[in-house]
Amino acid sequence: MQAGKIHSIESMGLVDGPGIRTVLFLQGCRLRCRYCHNPDTWQLSGEKEMDVDQIMKMLKRYRPYYGKTGGVTCSGGEPLLQAEFVTELFKACKAENISTCLDTAGYGNGSYDALLDYTDLVIFDIKHMVPENYHELTGGEITVATAFLEAVKANGVPLWIRHVVVPGLTDGESHIRQLGEMIKTIPNVQKVELLPYHTMGVEKYHALGIPYSLENVPSLEQKKLQYLQNVLTEMIA
Repeated sequence: MQAGKIHSIESMGLVDGPGIRTVLFLQGCRLRCRYCHNPDTWQLSGEKEMDVDQIMKMLKRYRPYYGKTGGVTCSGGEPLLQAEFVTELFKACKAENISTCLDTAGYGNGSYDALLDYTDLVIFDIKHMVPENYHELTGGEITVATAFLEAVKANGVPLWIRHVVVPGLTDGESHIRQLGEMIKTIPNVQKVELLPYHTMGVEKYHALGIPYSLENVPSLEQKKLQYLQNVLTEMIA
């Protein structure tokens, strides 16, 4: 029986996939995104462990709230770092007709087919489209994320795309148009959403003693976000 390292659980999530969902935030992430608001999830240690049976008992209690569209979402951190555990959990969910969603930046260890067999929806966070800018923004290599995206395309799993808009980094109209051109090459996209950069995680960095490189960057204005969302939506319509 696989055990997962769990950072936290949200029992009634409303923004992590369709319907009402139980959201498991898994511990561990290899990326160091400059705007990450959960630096406390980075390390793959230090949090509670739960096995699949324990989680399934919880999910069955919440199942009346899921209705026809809700279910469970594994987020993080980066859930692909615990792919074997998530695969076993999602397999158990499918046996109970509980919808499964994977919320990920695609930064795992390279073997995804078994997991995607039991995944109803992938929410994929595109960090950047240019390799050097991806590295500067996240500390990672874009080829890892694109390998996951290729696996999702090959398996035909429905896909939602998300992208964080950061003032001075990813808020240019030309950047958003480049994102749109990339998205048009992905056949199984159902939804595209731009997310505004915010500063709500800054205090976590201060508490953990971690330098925050965007200390003086303001939250994105809603008007700018809506304009860019309209540009993107019109491109991919």
